[in-house]
Amino acid sequence: MRALLAGLLAGLIAAIAMTVFMLVLAIVGIATPLTIIGDRISVFFSPGPFLQLMGRVGGYNHLKQLGVGSTIAGQLLFGAIGGALYGAFLRNRSARWTMSIFVVLPLIVCVVALWPVLGTNYRGLPIDPARLTTAIGFALSVLVYERVLVFGFNFLTRARSTSSSPDEFTPAIGRRALILSGLGVLIAGGAAGLLRKLYRVATFSYDGTQYKGRIVQPITPNDLFYCVTKNVIDPQVNEDLWHLEVSGLVQTPRTYRLQDFKNSPQVEQETTLMCISNGLDAGLISNAMWKGVPLRDVLQTAGPLSDAVRVRLCGVDNYTDTISVEKAMEETTLLALEMNGVPLPQRHGFPLRAIVPGFFGEKHVKWLTRIELAGADAKGFYETQGWGPDFICPTRSRIDVPDHESTFSLGKLIAPIQVKGIAYGGDRGVSRVELSFDDGETWDNADIYYAGGDLAWSLWNAHDGWMPNEPGDYTIVVRATDGEGEVQEWEPDRSPFSGATGFHKIVVHVTA
Repeated sequence: MRALLAGLLAGLIAAIAMTVFMLVLAIVGIATPLTIIGDRISVFFSPGPFLQLMGRVGGYNHLKQLGVGSTIAGQLLFGAIGGALYGAFLRNRSARWTMSIFVVLPLIVCVVALWPVLGTNYRGLPIDPARLTTAIGFALSVLVYERVLVFGFNFLTRARSTSSSPDEFTPAIGRRALILSGLGVLIAGGAAGLLRKLYRVATFSYDGTQYKGRIVQPITPNDLFYCVTKNVIDPQVNEDLWHLEVSGLVQTPRTYRLQDFKNSPQVEQETTLMCISNGLDAGLISNAMWKGVPLRDVLQTAGPLSDAVRVRLCGVDNYTDTISVEKAMEETTLLALEMNGVPLPQRHGFPLRAIVPGFFGEKHVKWLTRIELAGADAKGFYETQGWGPDFICPTRSRIDVPDHESTFSLGKLIAPIQVKGIAYGGDRGVSRVELSFDDGETWDNADIYYAGGDLAWSLWNAHDGWMPNEPGDYTIVVRATDGEGEVQEWEPDRSPFSGATGFHKIVVHVTA
């Protein structure tokens, strides 16, 4: 029994030490189960349950924090159980046994279970070297566990020098347990500090950034541009490590460094991005000027084979998504190096990202490291999870001013009420915006005061403002018509996981 308890304590301390080591690896850019196990598990959740779970915990960031916390708790639990098993059954086994059970076996299980996401590296290593780096990092982590477990158990259970029985323990075991526990507390304190540092470098501070309301400008400032990421830690790519591979169903696989793209002819275009989960009133939509190299130039150099149907875009964070070869060959589909006149910010895909006009944001893959031409069955991260099947942005519009449930006093109004917002037609542009102040019974044209072009949003306002005639509750509705003449509408047959459709409405109260 004392051996089992000693193993339990030693196993817990060893698990804490392993977790600290993993936190260090995560902070320096090497993926560990702490940061990628959620990527592996999430593809098994269909969008409905996934969104329900996210709603229950308070959002995507809280879900990721829950995932990291649960992984740490699981490691500590299994580490303690492993220590108990060691104390009960394995303490007299050879070092080969302990290495096999506590290092080799977990490594094999980890590599097999996490293989689809094992190519993650936050510093920019290509996918194949990243797989090796991640595996080595995990091997070192479980080696730390095994060594601390064996040391801790031996420290607790070292027999008296005069004893001839291996089962006779020194009475000082209590003091030793206290010493080892104190060491565990110190290590745990270091883990807490590392967790705080992980929190600072993680996406928790900005994932889910929205852009809406009175602050909206024609071109969204980089630091306000909406942001959504699956990652616990977003890459901070070292451009000296990074390169882009073009492979798959091509005649001539190619590899590019960043300087190759900087030296290539580039184009600049204004393009709006919108998240597939963006609600009718939400701000997961922004607009920027992008500069880069047309993707078709890169693909034509590689020479797509006749059976290439899809283009799979892969990031260094092991995020993937796909587009058709036809969409990839459009002149407006870019490999972007700059955003609003500066190199891509880290959180927006440095050093290279895809810009795929008219498609939802998950197609605009960030931190690109590989482009693969593939067959018709190729799928990306969210496609595998079950989002879609339609990823083309429907025509949308939103009221930014006034706020929903605003109240105005008719007797105090000295000027018309300002009503304004945005409209977006994917890659079809916006030709018209209309407003209704009676919940859609009648419509009046709004003024488009900024037209961003076919690939970008337009900004609109009510002509000369709005002056209500009498007190009451008013339901204001907006709708847009795209550049092809199709009027925004609710599409009852559209999958709820292909993006919301319908009309944004707000209620404004006008008193006497």
